[in-house]
Amino acid sequence: MLSDKTGSWTPVALSADLPAGTVMPARTPAGPIALWRSQSGRAAASADRCPHRGMRLSHGFVRGEALSCIYHGWSYARAGNCLRIPAHPGLAPPETIRVETHEVEECGGVIWVAVGEPTAQPPRLEGVVPLRSLTAHASVAAIEAAAGATAGADGLAWRAQDAEHIQLLLVPQGDEETLIHVLLGDNSGPSQRIAASRAVESLRRIAEDLQTKGTAP
Repeated sequence: MLSDKTGSWTPVALSADLPAGTVMPARTPAGPIALWRSQSGRAAASADRCPHRGMRLSHGFVRGEALSCIYHGWSYARAGNCLRIPAHPGLAPPETIRVETHEVEECGGVIWVAVGEPTAQPPRLEGVVPLRSLTAHASVAAIEAAAGATAGADGLAWRAQDAEHIQLLLVPQGDEETLIHVLLGDNSGPSQRIAASRAVESLRRIAEDLQTKGTAP
């Protein structure tokens, strides 16, 4: 299982799922975040709470290089400092108005967010490319049981029937929910990608059935 403690990295999303100028909710072991990408293409991670009235910043919008709250439009830079308060256009926001931010690294088509102060870079996943992400209403243990394998530092290596080698990054979202990032060999063709996608959907159903029946480890 990946990133279940502080001082580590969490693979929160795939790069393809976060176009420039968009924001999305994500989770880390430290809590929910607003994951966003500026118009210039730089990914950022902010705590999912506006300091003004507590509105979720993941419900907000991106303009240029700033993330703005949808409630009163307070805008924040990637570093977390407040840039603009629309109700007071002539005011330079004080440095004390800040949003907590997290370090972000993007490599191999995966967006990693730091939890605490990591002592190393996120894992470099060689020879694989992202296929898709999906959420299972099952614990990591249930998914491992369904796959007949245990996740390690680089995720869970799995080979399903009629599908090539599949690598799964498992990110706990709660006691009974797991975000799954699916990666395949970088030379995979269309038919292999389709087969892998179907195999992972089947794996999810089996894991959810184990979870529902209470037979997961």
